[in-house]
Amino acid sequence: MPIDSPDTFEQRHIGPDERQQAEMLRVIGARSLDALIDAALPASIRLKKPLQLPPAETEHEYLDRLRTVASKNQRFKSFIGMGYYGTITPSVILRCLFENPSWYTPYTPYQAEIAQGRLESLLNFQTMVRDLTAMEIATASLLDEATAAGEAMTLLHRVQARHDAGARNTFWVAERTYPQVLDVLKGRAEPLGINIVLGDPASPAFGPDVFGAYVQSPDDYGVLLDLRAFIARAHEQHLLVAAAADLLALTIALPPGEIGADVVVGSAQRFGVPMGYGGPHAAFLATRESFVRQAPGRIIGVSVDSHGSLAYRMALQTREQHIRREKATSNICTAQALLANIAAMYGVYHGPDGLTAIARRTHALAVTLEKVATSLGYTQKNETYFDTLRLQVPEGTGETTVVIKAIAERAALNFRYFDSRHIGIALDETTTLTDVQAVAAVLAEAAKKPVPQVRKVEAARQLPARIARQSPFMTHPVFSAHRSETKMMRYLKSLERKDVGLDRSMIPLGSCTMKLNAASEMIPVSWPEFSAIHPFAPLEQVQGYAEIISELEQALAEITGFAAVSLQPNSGAQGELAGLMTIRAYHHSRGDAKRDVVLIPASAHGTNPASAVMAGLRVVVVATDTNGNVDVGDLKARAAQHAERLAALMITYPSTHGVFEDSIQEICAVIHQHG
Repeated sequence: MPIDSPDTFEQRHIGPDERQQAEMLRVIGARSLDALIDAALPASIRLKKPLQLPPAETEHEYLDRLRTVASKNQRFKSFIGMGYYGTITPSVILRCLFENPSWYTPYTPYQAEIAQGRLESLLNFQTMVRDLTAMEIATASLLDEATAAGEAMTLLHRVQARHDAGARNTFWVAERTYPQVLDVLKGRAEPLGINIVLGDPASPAFGPDVFGAYVQSPDDYGVLLDLRAFIARAHEQHLLVAAAADLLALTIALPPGEIGADVVVGSAQRFGVPMGYGGPHAAFLATRESFVRQAPGRIIGVSVDSHGSLAYRMALQTREQHIRREKATSNICTAQALLANIAAMYGVYHGPDGLTAIARRTHALAVTLEKVATSLGYTQKNETYFDTLRLQVPEGTGETTVVIKAIAERAALNFRYFDSRHIGIALDETTTLTDVQAVAAVLAEAAKKPVPQVRKVEAARQLPARIARQSPFMTHPVFSAHRSETKMMRYLKSLERKDVGLDRSMIPLGSCTMKLNAASEMIPVSWPEFSAIHPFAPLEQVQGYAEIISELEQALAEITGFAAVSLQPNSGAQGELAGLMTIRAYHHSRGDAKRDVVLIPASAHGTNPASAVMAGLRVVVVATDTNGNVDVGDLKARAAQHAERLAALMITYPSTHGVFEDSIQEICAVIHQHG
């Protein structure tokens, strides 16, 4: 007879054994697990055949296979930049936070008394971002830089609408904005009736219907901009300005808050969070205190409890979706808190002087590379930069995508190629003098010149006074008290002891954020074959990732019964938005753009109506009974009432109450009949 492995995944991760399951069934009065499933899951929706999925693996087999898959990702040294950079996660943070279930298994910190550790860490994140940007407040992280840009745009639109009787619906965006950010801005703007216009910050033309502007520094080329005149001109015309910034650059460059920016956004990725082929990473948004009730996401506040002790809590929950629903300012819910905590602790560990030293070293290496490239006949086109060079190739070198790219990839290096004559090279914390020498060798071979020897790092060039930072930052004692590994370890352990996670207790909430985080699933996240890959690396270098993505898409398509699956949304709420945008696009493709009503049960998760509004749809609430089930009679009435404009139904299944409603097929049939 075959001998099964005694160490299967379900044995290790489904807690109750057969004896305990039998006792549980006895208590609730069910004869067997099959009988319980028959009672809970309507027969009409049960699968009639087994799922066609690959056979299960033991955890050891899975990790062994994944090692082989990981080896298909080629670890080139990427100098692509574009908002993603190599970074060094301090070992104490990697071991005591990133890989620690006390930090990655606790529930969202709604219940402040069992989340004081993470709330303190997120407050550190807010303080760090607020200080570096020189703004009045900062939120406790967002999903990514592009999403934060979209949130900034809609924030400015709401604020202007409150103070301007006229309808201004155009958003001015600097033409040298990261392309992935521009794509999200366009995608977020269209369903809300916002027009995007591109322009040059050096000579902006603001029409009468422009309500706000978005500008990035360093920009897509890597140029550090002097934004004083731009922001002043925008304010003269009663426009609000959102500026995208680089946190590491802000240790030495003038922060946007000191020259009048209304919102500052960006990514915290280079503060100790690996690139991971594009995410997940925590973004940041900082703004004026007068805009605080329009800010997306969460803000951690400080209180005094009934015993007179310091206490942290999530503040301003009137903005939260479970209270405001379709009137919420955003569908942002949980927003990469683990990654925000890593970035916060990176700031705590290095402190302001350590961060500044990293920034100056990175800039000095860029200066060193510029000197080498210039000696080889290349022209450095960025007048003022932090870490990124834009090099024009010498005459006669040929097409950069043909010559330099081929030479660079033979040396396992990735550059950015703007066009046939210009390349971008972005340096970061992980760059060494040896790396600069390797880049120099590529440039020399392409120019058909001897390879210069790079023996020392040039002195960091002082930024022009008009864009150099003079103000102090991160002066709170927390950013100077934990600079040794032992002190940092003790600080992290002291915070984790204030929280309750799955390492200590069952958390019986059953929410969308409570996923199984098996150690075998978390281990590969730290492998450099996955963590050190740039999201814009050529596809042939990331065949391991391609295999994983394809396998997961196929499995999810089989499980859900859909023809195809997208893994692009980076949260459940963003998945809602993507689904609604797909439905909206379907109606528009059929010339049926008038369909803009979405029915949503009153018991639905709060992000549902918030996502619907972001998709440009009108929410109509459907009644539910005392058990949270959809009132089918009310659904039929609402569907008939809005038949000409009905676009979709959003329904959680099983419901927010955990119930598989018997009427689900009838509910879907009603929508398809009228929509």
